[in-house]
Amino acid sequence: MKILFFSVKKFERSLIKHANNYGFQISLKEERLTLESVFLARGFNTICIFTTDDASKDVLKILYSLGVKYITIRAAGYNNIDLAFAHEIGIKVANVPNYSPYAVAEHTIMLMLNLARKSKNAQRQIEKHDFSVDKLIGNNINNKTIGIIGTGKIGSLVAKILFGFGVKILAYDLITNDELKNNYDVKYVSLDNLCKKSDFITLHTPLNKSTTYLVNDTLIKQMKKGVFIINTARGSIVNTKAIIKNLKNKQMGGYAMDVYENENEIFFIDHSHSKIKDKMLLELIKHDNVLITPHQGFATVEAINDITETTFNNIKCWYLNQELKNEIQSDSKKKSSPSV
Repeated sequence: MKILFFSVKKFERSLIKHANNYGFQISLKEERLTLESVFLARGFNTICIFTTDDASKDVLKILYSLGVKYITIRAAGYNNIDLAFAHEIGIKVANVPNYSPYAVAEHTIMLMLNLARKSKNAQRQIEKHDFSVDKLIGNNINNKTIGIIGTGKIGSLVAKILFGFGVKILAYDLITNDELKNNYDVKYVSLDNLCKKSDFITLHTPLNKSTTYLVNDTLIKQMKKGVFIINTARGSIVNTKAIIKNLKNKQMGGYAMDVYENENEIFFIDHSHSKIKDKMLLELIKHDNVLITPHQGFATVEAINDITETTFNNIKCWYLNQELKNEIQSDSKKKSSPSV
């Protein structure tokens, strides 16, 4: 096996090398997989990509022509891969569905609490040596109604953590979780009902055709005035223009995001010397009631170790022709969408 890793971050390098217990020949590249960089895969039969890489049909065609037979993604979601075409041309695809969901769940709670207690404003004041509290009056989480859209692995953990805060938890999902209902007082309701009653709404769904721009102007108008929204799932689940509009007209009380619909050319890169030009993101940064983290929800030692170890195990199973549970089947064979 000759493996090329795309979009390798500095913090990943030592962890990837350490996890290569099988002695595979590996090459680590900082470049994203794109139509321009795809030719770096010449001579490799396996590539490993990240969520910001482009594995669309045109890129897959070139990968196939270069002799690439396997693609493993260092993430649970794989909406950036044209899975149907990959199967059509015989390229096998695998993901990492079970890396530490606690990392993203805990990050979600952190963002929620920081929104509630105006931590961004507090930090800005302290940096100016302003220690007054007049503009920092926030909200308790206790006794609030929290809406969770998507109760897969991460959404379920968010519910379990929130249970300890003494909140009322509403959930919306196509599949109900009996453990959450019976042990954590989670009430499954319609999406409309969740929006009307929730003080905070947190998103934990996969990105697909039905969830793209799920949170749009129409849905936000159905929400309780002053609602706080947290997105640690996928950027394009949210229509950013609608978020900005409803922050300005005070329909929303605040927004926190760890993902962004246009993040591919922005997140994971130091722009401190060149500055970003994305107008929507610049607008969001200006708002005191908006918290942004750069897709770091997964970034704990525990989660990254899980990701790298599972990635190499996926490749090992292909190498030894062993059954691979993480191999992603075509839409006609898939049992369910990836948990988020």
